[in-house]
Amino acid sequence: MRTHDHHHDHDHDHGHHAHDHEHDHGHDHGRSPWARLWHEVTHLFTPHSHEAADKVDSAMETSREGMRTLWLSLVALGVTTVIQAAVVALSGSVALLGDTIHNAADALTALPLGIAFVLGRRAANRRYTYGYGRAEDLAGIAIVVTIAASSALAAWTAIDRLLNPREITHLWAVAAAAVVGFIGNEWVARHRIRTGRRIGSAALVADGLHARTDGFTSLAVLLGAGGAAVGWRYADPIVGLLITLAILAVLRDAAREVYRRLMDSVDPALVDKAEHALRAVDGVRDLGQVRMRWIGHALRAEADIVVDPHLTVVQAHELAVAAEHALIHSVPRLTAATVHTDHTGSPAQHAVLAHHGAAA
Repeated sequence: MRTHDHHHDHDHDHGHHAHDHEHDHGHDHGRSPWARLWHEVTHLFTPHSHEAADKVDSAMETSREGMRTLWLSLVALGVTTVIQAAVVALSGSVALLGDTIHNAADALTALPLGIAFVLGRRAANRRYTYGYGRAEDLAGIAIVVTIAASSALAAWTAIDRLLNPREITHLWAVAAAAVVGFIGNEWVARHRIRTGRRIGSAALVADGLHARTDGFTSLAVLLGAGGAAVGWRYADPIVGLLITLAILAVLRDAAREVYRRLMDSVDPALVDKAEHALRAVDGVRDLGQVRMRWIGHALRAEADIVVDPHLTVVQAHELAVAAEHALIHSVPRLTAATVHTDHTGSPAQHAVLAHHGAAA
């Protein structure tokens, strides 16, 4: 009996094997009533195992964690922006105005990310068969556009002030507002980056890096206040332009991060880890392609493994299941895997070996 060309999808096996599993147990404790209701609905209408329902709950938990981070960021940056805006109105500092604009834009980026996390909770359907996780990538685009718009506004304001100088007043208040801006942004940055890396959200990490740069640009406002204090009237708008350059730098980093996610880029170290896990499975003789992609903040994988040609269909299936489990256990944030088995000496295997030989 031929054993090659069997596909085993870790996330959608509706037959006698149920492969989905989640590593965070005991998650019912402290769950909201809405989440418990969702759990019961998925149990009734989803033909998966208990482990599959656990995975839905885990995905929802990461979304909830992301939402909590966004709300905290919105409040912290909102308070910071209000304080700085009041000082801008009092002092007329264009450097502080640029920082305030950027902080306001950073706070508003919580909106598209929040929408993306809510959309990401929706179940897959026949039109969106992989679900709605890609909404996070669209939110990343919105964040990049917001950063670009804020940099343009800050640059225009600084250039206008260079052409039309104006005295800065209440320098002590400007300096205090700069420190407030740094503290608020650094706290938000740490929280966003930590949460984004934990749940695997590139958009949230990019937003955290954005906030971190904002914190250092807030400190740059102190230079403008110091220059104004010693009578250098151009210090404030020049610092405003420097802040614009800093915004452009974070724009480049955020755009690169979002571009890589849209192009299905993954860290090569994750692929290495997946290949190592597959080769360690007893019965796997060789590997073909191993492909991975992010969908929102969850990873999916597809892998080709080469097995003994004398295995029965059942034995090949069991080996594929073992390979799937090895992937899930070894690769962080991997929620689904499809393993294709092929036997040694098949035409497909010859093609794989020829491809690797050409690549070498």
